Amino acid sequence: MDSLENQLLIAMPNLGDPYFNKTVTYICEHNDDGAMGLIINLPVNLTLNELLMQIAEESGEENPNDQSNNNSLLKFVLSGGPIAQQRGFVLHSPQHCWNSSLSLNNDIMITTSKDILLSLGTQQAPENYMVALGYAGWAPGQLENELQANSWLTTPVDTEILFNVPVESRWKKSTEKIGIDISRLSSDIGHA
Repeated sequence: MDSLENQLLIAMPNLGDPYFNKTVTYICEHNDDGAMGLIINLPVNLTLNELLMQIAEESGEENPNDQSNNNSLLKFVLSGGPIAQQRGFVLHSPQHCWNSSLSLNNDIMITTSKDILLSLGTQQAPENYMVALGYAGWAPGQLENELQANSWLTTPVDTEILFNVPVESRWKKSTEKIGIDISRLSSDIGHA
């Protein structure tokens, strides 16, 4: 089995699951036990500042980042997938000072600890980051079967798409990266 780690999964128009309609998912882990990834283009109705305020209220702490005029905190939080939607993930440029970080490649790390959230909007924040709630997961062999059914296209991760392309343009930009014009994609795959 070839690993799909550090690949973008681009949903094909024929993908039957409405949750994944026109999504792009960054695959963080793929092995014999299955796969785990984060959807990178599905915003929820919550800004980073609002998320940080909720965390502060729940923990009884003061929000050190309560700066609603800070543009970096006005970015929307993303839905990383339908599993464990109360759990937060931060994809970010390399910075090795957080409690629960894992390097995914030379350009991307994932952190799940609260300390990184408290840095967002401050000088200590990573240069590039995105915050997602929940994740997408596949059982052993499930993702491979979905690929054989033409549900997904794949391309190597591109940090420009991950961190700099506007969320609403990531599906289109990902397909363009592999030379496909999405306006020409049909949902009737396999029919002549």
